Amino acid sequence: MATVRAHLLDAHADLLDTVLVCADGVADSWDGDATTDRTAVVDPFERALGRAGVLDHLPAVLVGAVDALDEELPAQPVAAPPYVTITSVGPVLRATLDSGRLVITIRVFAVERDPTRYVRGPVDPGDALAVELRSR
Repeated sequence: MATVRAHLLDAHADLLDTVLVCADGVADSWDGDATTDRTAVVDPFERALGRAGVLDHLPAVLVGAVDALDEELPAQPVAAPPYVTITSVGPVLRATLDSGRLVITIRVFAVERDPTRYVRGPVDPGDALAVELRSR
């Protein structure tokens, strides 16, 4: 997965920075340093990513990650589930491959428990980026 991480951090540095800026804007809109309302995270974050043009580029990010693994996607990904999903922790990109399920998460928010609240997560692209290859 180091190859995919290196590819994403190099080839998509600007996009990752934009995702982080969008997350900052969402967190700045909260009354304090956290929110207990999931819709105060996901909905405004998805809108911010759309306005910034990020959503349209995430399928290409997924294609590049698959290419970095020297694998092929069975279909052309789109900026919608199951390929691209905006969650309460950040964008999640998924691809089912012969070798397993590639899952890329840009973790810009964190969920704390007891009580459940959403906080701003990592501010560095390398810390925010998680890449996994899960067995199918």
